Amino acid sequence: MTDNFAVAETPQAHAADIEFFVRRGMTKGYQLLSLLTPPVYAVFALTRYGRSHLSVNRILRATWIGGSAGIVGGGAFEYARSAYSNPDKVRTRRLRATYDTSSIRADDHSTIGGILFAVITPALFWKRANSINLILGGAGVGSAVGLLAHYARTVTGDPAPTVRVPEIPPVTPH
Repeated sequence: MTDNFAVAETPQAHAADIEFFVRRGMTKGYQLLSLLTPPVYAVFALTRYGRSHLSVNRILRATWIGGSAGIVGGGAFEYARSAYSNPDKVRTRRLRATYDTSSIRADDHSTIGGILFAVITPALFWKRANSINLILGGAGVGSAVGLLAHYARTVTGDPAPTVRVPEIPPVTPH
């Protein structure tokens, strides 16, 4: 049992924790910017260019480009935050994130929505947009819809179950 705690101090364990948080940050960044980009782009396009420049193709393109920017930004933020933090605090944050069922459910809903809308959007708007924009933008819109479904379930009284995070004793060097 003490061998497991000794492994937690190694640089490899810290690197694994950083990798976990970078992936998580990329996921959360994609979800957030996929949710924010369509309305922000629609307002920007309407105020700047008028109604004639607002199209399904442009909204879907803005959605997947915004989601891609969220991937890059979220990953970079979490790398900078985790790589230069105390390894014990990063390990504690990872344990909390691992047992955060609300975040896991949000990720699940977002993934399901992304997959569904990546298939449904091309079926609905085939002649109105480029196929790449249809698939990638549909996935971004679906990710946002899935995230909204998670928050709607939470607000309407169906929150994710809470799981107690196990206590881990501090690591003492040998």
